[in-house]
Amino acid sequence: MTQNASSSLLEQYGPREAMEYDVVVVGGGPAGLSAAIKLKQLAAAKGGDVSVCVLEKGSEVGAHILSGAIMDPKAITELFPNWKELGAPLNTAVTEDRVLVLTEKKAHQVPNWMLQASVHNDGCYIVSLANVVRWLGQQAEALGVEIFPGFPAAEILYNDDGSVKGVATGNMGVDKHGQPTANFQLGMELHAKYTLFAEGTRGHLGKQVIAKYELNKGRDPQEYGIGIKELWEIDPKKHKQGLVVHAMGWPLMGQYSGSFLYHLENNQVSVGYIVGLAYENPYLSPFEEFQRVKTHPAFREFLEGGKRISYGARAITSGGLQALPKLTFPGGALIGCDAGFLNMSRIKGSHAAIKSGMLAAEAAFEAVIAGRQHDELTAFSQAFEQSWLHEELHVARNVKPLLKKGTFGSPWVWLDQMVFRGKAPWTFHHSTPDHAALKPASQFEPIVYPKPDNKLTFDRLTSVFISNTNHAEDQPIHLTLKDASVPVKINLATYAGPEARYCPAGVYEFVKTEEGADRLQINSQNCVHCKTCDIKDPTQNIVWVTPEGGGGPNYPNM
Repeated sequence: MTQNASSSLLEQYGPREAMEYDVVVVGGGPAGLSAAIKLKQLAAAKGGDVSVCVLEKGSEVGAHILSGAIMDPKAITELFPNWKELGAPLNTAVTEDRVLVLTEKKAHQVPNWMLQASVHNDGCYIVSLANVVRWLGQQAEALGVEIFPGFPAAEILYNDDGSVKGVATGNMGVDKHGQPTANFQLGMELHAKYTLFAEGTRGHLGKQVIAKYELNKGRDPQEYGIGIKELWEIDPKKHKQGLVVHAMGWPLMGQYSGSFLYHLENNQVSVGYIVGLAYENPYLSPFEEFQRVKTHPAFREFLEGGKRISYGARAITSGGLQALPKLTFPGGALIGCDAGFLNMSRIKGSHAAIKSGMLAAEAAFEAVIAGRQHDELTAFSQAFEQSWLHEELHVARNVKPLLKKGTFGSPWVWLDQMVFRGKAPWTFHHSTPDHAALKPASQFEPIVYPKPDNKLTFDRLTSVFISNTNHAEDQPIHLTLKDASVPVKINLATYAGPEARYCPAGVYEFVKTEEGADRLQINSQNCVHCKTCDIKDPTQNIVWVTPEGGGGPNYPNM
């Protein structure tokens, strides 16, 4: 629904009800829930009540959480030193690391002594991050945090002085034409002394905050990748609980990408592929490349004869320290992947998200107890700069810029990490945003991908089905266009319609009208909320906005 349509409904049905909190957290992922938990822990330890609420757009906490994932327990141990006794679902310790360099037919294992420290996963756990987040949600509620799943924050509210006042949830029961139905319910306002944005990568509201307060001024453009993942149940004879496999090379030689295979408990494995969104060829399809990865002997040997259980996709932030925006603004802060705390060199972000949430919570708690509100939480930025998280990201800062150079960059990564230990006196930078990297289709040949065999490889729609994705059909399309003519006039004409390929869910397709003209059809009900279109659209014409609450994927164990 457009802002004008929403304003019209507000004028007709308003005013909205408002609820007051000390801190409102937008997003029930690891960063947001850790911030909420830390606030309550501090209140219990130091005295004084702090009211906290968490808004989560998914149908339940954890429904939209997707990650590989290998988890460094460092941050969660700080949050809950007794997490094992409390039953946190960190069940599978890493027992073996394998790093492979793939050619089309063969895999060459890199000797462990040649691997930089960031690749070793000693002391880490293979987890379902969705289940870890569900557990965090339970701990938060037990501490008195109010969590509202199925209520997406759709609008930022501002005070007269320009500071953030809070957020408003989206209207419910609006049809695809923006008109109220019999089930219409006006959104609610949540006012706070401080608002923490923890929406994950390319947050809808976080993006607005960054633009309004120019938080990325003087920073490198943020870098992104798309991560596509499947969960499989495999033959027990092939299963090696605790084994971690990372691979580079084929099928996208010279292009920043990497695949993984993680052996969890219960004969399950996570298999996935990450493709950097700075790629140039508009004919490239990350989804199809992922299907190709599974046919490699190094992956086929584990998956063949198994059963695919679930599927999902999510964009990840990977720009590193030099792409982090300013973290604070009047009335709030950015945490987790809404800011971009992921450590790309370690292929880990959950520990960074948790730590960033804890640091922001400490600053917000001190401000609330001191009677302040709507100012800048400068203590958060200062604490981050003095933390182990800042040190970790500083050590990793050159890895992504060097890996983008392809084969030429790999020796430099080894030098930077193994010889200089991340302490080199130079910093490499990102210069071009991902959407601007795409080149005209006339410079490339179309890529013909093999048809799926429905055993190892699958099509998009079959995949979306097992992601349990659902949106009410009669609701406004949440994939909006600034200019409806651009997809055909520019994207199709110049770039051969890349949205039909970079989307991993079959949302976008070009079809013919009765008159034979081209038009873009948006199948928004397929959307898995990966945000790739918002990032990679070459004209930045696609804007992802929040759909009606509870819509999107429902990941059971991802």
